[in-house]
Amino acid sequence: MAALSFRLCSSPLICRATLDNGRNHHATDASFIRRAADLSEMSAGLTSPHPNFGCVIATPSGKVAGEGYLYAQGTKSAEALAVEAAGEFCRGSTAYLNMEPGDCHGDHTAVSALVQAGVGRVVVGIRHPLQHLRGSAIREMRSHGIEVNVLGEDFQSKVLEDARKCCLLVNAPLIHRACSRVPFSLLKYAMTLDGKIAASSGHAAWISSKLSRTRVFELRGRSDAVIVGGNTVRQDDPRLTARHGQGHTPTRIVMSQSLDLPEKANLWDVSEVSTIVATQRGARKSYQKFLASKGVEVVEFDMLNPREVMEYFHLRGYLSILWECGGTLAASAIASGVIHKVVAFIAPKIIGGSKAPSPVGELGMVEMTQALNLIDVCYEQVGPDMLVSGFLQPVPDLLPVIPSEDATFEIDPSVNPFESSIIFFYKTWDLYGSFSNFSPHPIRMPYGDDYRTWSSVEHYYQANKFVGVKNPLSHDCVEKIRTAKSPEEAALVGRSKQRQQPELVRSDWEDVKIEVMYMALKCKFSTYPHLKTMLLSTAGSVLVEASPHDLFWGGGREGEGLNYLGRLLMQLRSEYLGESSVSAENTSLAL
Repeated sequence: MAALSFRLCSSPLICRATLDNGRNHHATDASFIRRAADLSEMSAGLTSPHPNFGCVIATPSGKVAGEGYLYAQGTKSAEALAVEAAGEFCRGSTAYLNMEPGDCHGDHTAVSALVQAGVGRVVVGIRHPLQHLRGSAIREMRSHGIEVNVLGEDFQSKVLEDARKCCLLVNAPLIHRACSRVPFSLLKYAMTLDGKIAASSGHAAWISSKLSRTRVFELRGRSDAVIVGGNTVRQDDPRLTARHGQGHTPTRIVMSQSLDLPEKANLWDVSEVSTIVATQRGARKSYQKFLASKGVEVVEFDMLNPREVMEYFHLRGYLSILWECGGTLAASAIASGVIHKVVAFIAPKIIGGSKAPSPVGELGMVEMTQALNLIDVCYEQVGPDMLVSGFLQPVPDLLPVIPSEDATFEIDPSVNPFESSIIFFYKTWDLYGSFSNFSPHPIRMPYGDDYRTWSSVEHYYQANKFVGVKNPLSHDCVEKIRTAKSPEEAALVGRSKQRQQPELVRSDWEDVKIEVMYMALKCKFSTYPHLKTMLLSTAGSVLVEASPHDLFWGGGREGEGLNYLGRLLMQLRSEYLGESSVSAENTSLAL
């Protein structure tokens, strides 16, 4: 009986101890996952929106050994940076990732870094939302013997669910893009306590405080583009810049059906940042020519509405859009279902006026029960103002469906739903993103009498615009491009200097730029065997660079582009296939 009574008494203690250990274990995992999510946003405002990756490596004792985050598309992965920082402490440690790695297809730099460093366990906040990447890195890590746990799948608890939610929110733009085929859209406005965004006269400077306006600049820096309507251009003549003096500045977009816009406007100055005007097809052709002469891009739509415009910018690869429009366009965007989040700055002021505009126009609702309720609402005091934010649409869940992709892969590893006679590529996170000139593959190419390493094909291409020009400023451009942290920044320097100071560009650039790009691409695919194999695997398919706005290197919106990047890759593929054919023939003759 003594033994039995001991067992009966001790069993609850053992269960409680096990439960407590599990809770502590979950709390530790949740804490590090939240840290990884926070890290992933470190580049916000410095580079254009991109999938946010953060990595924390912790030793078995719970000490942080290394951290890293993705700075921009085309730069070193968060995992590789964390491994470099942790050094020898990686072996047997746990890596915490806010999101499953999303390396270019066939290029597992993040996974390889963790495997080669000897990391024993990986905790993943969420799977990658893009279908062609989802689950592949997890499978790869598990195949190398690493224990991989995914929040919400392998274990669950309230503290872990809160951490998982942080991971969803930090990549909400990417998730919405994957699930809804439109960019993540945030509607921002400032209003008085009585709900007005301007006086009856239209005067609106300033409703909110300077602190609130600084927050708006931060929101712009986190966006690919800022949208306004024609009324805002006519009445406010905005600049829509981030005004932080460095880093990313969003594209300005104007939606105007009639093109009843002024000839003088701050938005027509595109010396520092581009402007796109979206309009109805056929509207004021003479004014379209005027805008084109200013360097403003005009995009025509058969039906100009927020849904069509957002689907177009989804094709352009945009992840996040900030709407700073008036009430009429805001109501149209909400009714179209393209607004995902609302941010409202409420100032402690009363302006009155029966004709003073409100932030959202007519939505056709007649009863309060029809009102749209925000979810995950947050309140924050910003100086004298109150900031209220919340989601109109929940962030889509990413828990696996049945049958899951992993299960399908196990049943038939040959299944590939992405095969097609036409292969499109554009952003580096696309299925064939490695084909992009922005992909993170350094190349070693000649420069003067020597060879230099360039961080990407785009770095080399942009720098060559200024090579050989006998002007110290041209040499400065080359060095600034070569040392740019990301392909995005290299392109920004090269394009802006070419536009602002064309005298710094080599006189034969238009004649040689295709050859420059081809030689750089050939170097990349020759340097990295897995990329060459990937290119050869597309034999028989047409390769199209899917940029809808670059009509030289890309295929254009409706196939009207020249698609020179796709052409060069097909030319290179043909060259490789020819070499393989000759090699096989020689081997046959030798036998």
